[in-house]
Amino acid sequence: MEDVVIKVRENGPYLVTGRVRLIDADGNPYTVDENFVLCRCGGSAIKPFCDGSHRSNGFCAEQRATPQE
Repeated sequence: MEDVVIKVRENGPYLVTGRVRLIDADGNPYTVDENFVLCRCGGSAIKPFCDGSHRSNGFCAEQRATPQE
């Protein structure tokens, strides 16, 4: 089985690669490909997925992922 990788993109969405199950708050599964992007800016019209809104709504991440000690 391929490793799942979630990449935090600079001022953009989370890029998810690998086979995962994505479930909503009510326990309903989403149908996803092995590569997809999740909204991080809050502006997407297709949440939880990214629609590119971060490019036009001024989204700027407050912090980068930091290594754990």
